[in-house]
Amino acid sequence: MKRSLTLEWLLMSLGLMALVFWLSGPLQFPRANLWFKDLALRLHSPEPSPDVVLIAVDERSLASIGRWPWRRALHAHLIDFVSMGQPRSIGLDILLAEADLDYPEDDALLAHSMVRSGRVVLPLVSSGNAQTTSLPLPLFAQAAARLGHVHLPLDPDGGVRSFYAREGFAQHQWLHLGLSMLCLSQPQNPDCRSTAQTDAPSASGPWLRSQPIRIAFARGDAPFITYSYIDVLRGKIPASAFRNKHVLIGATATGLGATVLPPSGASPSALHNVEMLAHIVSGALQQQHVSTASPWANRIFNLLPVALGLAALSVLGPSAALLTCLGLALLTLLLHALAPTHTVFSPAAALLVLLLAYPLWSWRRLSTAAQFLNQEMQHLRVQGLNTAPAAVPRRGDFLQGRILAVEQATQQLRQLHEFVTDTLLQLPSPTMVCNRQGQIVLANRAAHRYAQQLQRPLQELQPIAELLEGAVERGSLQPLWSSEQPPPLDKTMQREGIDLQQRSLLMLSKPFSVAGDTGWLVSLVDISELRAAMAQRDQALHFISHDIRAPIGAILTAIEMEQHFGQEDTSSVLIERIQRYARNGLSLADDFVYLARAQHTTAQRVPAELGAIIDQALDDTWAAANARLVELDWMPQEEEAWVLGDASMLRRACVNLISNAIKYGPVEGTVYCSLAQDGDAWCITVRDEGDGISAKEQERLFAPFTRQAQHEAQKIQGFGLGLAYVHTTAQQHGGSISVVSEVGHGASFILRLPKAPVPAPQPS
Repeated sequence: MKRSLTLEWLLMSLGLMALVFWLSGPLQFPRANLWFKDLALRLHSPEPSPDVVLIAVDERSLASIGRWPWRRALHAHLIDFVSMGQPRSIGLDILLAEADLDYPEDDALLAHSMVRSGRVVLPLVSSGNAQTTSLPLPLFAQAAARLGHVHLPLDPDGGVRSFYAREGFAQHQWLHLGLSMLCLSQPQNPDCRSTAQTDAPSASGPWLRSQPIRIAFARGDAPFITYSYIDVLRGKIPASAFRNKHVLIGATATGLGATVLPPSGASPSALHNVEMLAHIVSGALQQQHVSTASPWANRIFNLLPVALGLAALSVLGPSAALLTCLGLALLTLLLHALAPTHTVFSPAAALLVLLLAYPLWSWRRLSTAAQFLNQEMQHLRVQGLNTAPAAVPRRGDFLQGRILAVEQATQQLRQLHEFVTDTLLQLPSPTMVCNRQGQIVLANRAAHRYAQQLQRPLQELQPIAELLEGAVERGSLQPLWSSEQPPPLDKTMQREGIDLQQRSLLMLSKPFSVAGDTGWLVSLVDISELRAAMAQRDQALHFISHDIRAPIGAILTAIEMEQHFGQEDTSSVLIERIQRYARNGLSLADDFVYLARAQHTTAQRVPAELGAIIDQALDDTWAAANARLVELDWMPQEEEAWVLGDASMLRRACVNLISNAIKYGPVEGTVYCSLAQDGDAWCITVRDEGDGISAKEQERLFAPFTRQAQHEAQKIQGFGLGLAYVHTTAQQHGGSISVVSEVGHGASFILRLPKAPVPAPQPS
């Protein structure tokens, strides 16, 4: 299929490139290309040059002087007056091909004025295809500074958009009159040093044209400074107005002289020849004229975007290829419109083929895709899958029927693949599929979360040894996975280890072999909670075997001593000692039971008022405080502090905090209790005046069976279960417990519980 598509693409590309080569010729799509060129010209319309001035033979001048033609003495007087202002050039757009029979002396007068000025350029006229041309009278041709042709070629729509820089015979050609005027101020220009412009042609033959140039029409309806012929003649316009100007003299009156149609948008009406000359001189002064591309340059301009578009069709998808073709079309139009090289091309051929290439190629791809689907359906039928044609939405829709048939046949495979993939991804433990080299080729979500926790995000084909780097096997401390000694490929292995975050892991590795490829299915089971439960069980066994047996053993020892060595008057002492041992054992058992119950049950969530709970806790600890002469400082607040929780558990937690403060504070000291609001929580603070707690011991303060070394040394009774119960109770209620303490400055325990809204009053 791929070779077939490639061959079809090559054939279509060759055909379209040949079509572009032919359509980009000079005679193809003339009106479309003219429209695009007009668009470019409008974008390139420059501001009018202030150095161009028109002296118009207008209706007012005709009314004042009389009908045309006028006496040439008037022209001589006008040239003398304008020359007094020292203009750069004077373009006299008036034909002087015949002598004035009525006033012959006027010819000599006009010739002398032109000689004195030395800046007058005269037009010559040709039929455009004749063997001859009409020059001014030899008297005027010799008196003029230069001659220039004024021919403007017509486009197929009748408009004028360009001119030829040179026209004439093979041995003798003239510059355009507008360019000849500039030669008077730019004699160093190579074009101005060519054939003598005032010589009469001595050769004959076909009329030749060269160097086509697009006219850069100036912006505005009447863009140039224009004076009436009669106003200048009467001296109403000062001669200084023409200093360093290019002055054009010609007819603008209706019915006088030829008019031409500019391109659409350049001017709302037809322009007289002298006005066209003004646009040409203005554009040349500002170097805004653009040249027309040669036929070969135009073909290359059209072939390049089409070649790029065809290449995009072969390597990109349908949407990307469509966007690329449209983008190339817009780029072609933009380059044409902006004309960065001051060259105008004809882009119609490239635009047409770019818009035609995509549907042609889509048709061929669609046909090939239908053929491919038909073949695949036959293959699936051979493999035993159901490929019965499905109902299509429209009769005769061949492609839709094939697509639905293949979809039905492949749905079974898709469902099986999704089932296997989803099962693997949703496994709770990190599970990875590794190839024979130990590289991870597939991992589930739990594996990615585990890698993120280790700050080692999984990469493609990352070795599993890198992921488990630092994890060691429990007992032997060997790497849990070694690249040098991976698990065997012939049996299932399981190893228990510890990773860098001190989590206990059970690694299960199961070898597999699929389609000749071998590897491992590796699963990491986090057994940290199981290990913690086992450690807690060992602690409980130690507690039962030691801490609970200790008071019972002390009771038995006291009884035996009394039996062997006791006296009659010691019975009360024995009873008091046995009572103390029994209470210690009962207190220890109660703490253990309360902690176990808090850890394995869910706290009730009913409204409870913390002020009342603290009052009850203070009542429960009053006897212990009185025995040590400790003052309990508690100032209830007026606002009720409501939380959702188990009142009995919260009361027990407060009792533990206050009891610890009494026990570990000084005799005759003070225990401070307070209740305050902190944002969306209530904070119960219990502060003592004891020895304080070091920062190191604060880290493990709320773990079960944890006691401070100084308290052990001082032989203060305790089992390390009270604060563990407080910590468990805070977690059950969505709160927290924290301690603020410095050695020698007492300790403050802060129990933080979420606030609850005030419950509605119960009806009486």
